[in-house]
Amino acid sequence: MTADPVLDLRDVHKAFGRNRVLRGVDLAIRPGETFTILGGSGSGKSVCLKHMIGLMKPDSGQIFAFGEDITSASERALVGVRKNASMIFQSAALFDSLNVFENIAYPLREHRDWDEDRVSARVGECLEAVGLDGVEMIMPAELSGGMRKRVGVARGIALEPAAILYDEPTTGLDPANQRRIGELIRSLQQRLGVTSVIVTHELELCFAISDRVALLKRGRIAAMGSAREMQDSENPDVVSFLAGVHQQTDDESGAAPEGDSDGK
Repeated sequence: MTADPVLDLRDVHKAFGRNRVLRGVDLAIRPGETFTILGGSGSGKSVCLKHMIGLMKPDSGQIFAFGEDITSASERALVGVRKNASMIFQSAALFDSLNVFENIAYPLREHRDWDEDRVSARVGECLEAVGLDGVEMIMPAELSGGMRKRVGVARGIALEPAAILYDEPTTGLDPANQRRIGELIRSLQQRLGVTSVIVTHELELCFAISDRVALLKRGRIAAMGSAREMQDSENPDVVSFLAGVHQQTDDESGAAPEGDSDGK
């Protein structure tokens, strides 16, 4: 028997003015899987992700999170959902005025009635989980790009969510840090049993860590299957997308990476 989906989008439509971004998306994310959404720039990948935890409301269709219909849920009703499903934004979204410790402690102080010793211990556990123990007093501006991403993940796992949503987690990073973030996502899924949903256009990351993959094109799911099935697919949309990304990668291979290696 297949377990009920953790996150479930049913015939979801979303437009911004005349721009119809989502045109009937159906996605059911299974408990404990690593699921990646591929698609070109502007295809609606991030919009799709934000609908999963109520950061955006659909024009039509239904959204279920952990078995609960959140399609029209109030912000108060969504608090519990967002404790269970943590969003890791592309920029890491750290508070610039707070050091690493305070950034990770923030959700614990907001949502847990813990004393400071317990908060401190949990911050240490989260930093150790992402390979950054000992950086508690550093300010975000002093961190490299790869380290900022990992601190964002550390904050994201602080409340022990059942699901983690990653919006372009490796954008702007050099290949070494891209691999490091990929390994981190997979290790968290294996060690903590979390459900992971990743939005990306990075094929190496996608096929290295994904249990299942969906291709979003023209506002709909054009294809879906295991990582191997997608790599071997003869679906014209998949073939075209993969070929286009490979060509872009070849064209950019001589360019200097935007990210920086953090040595961690």
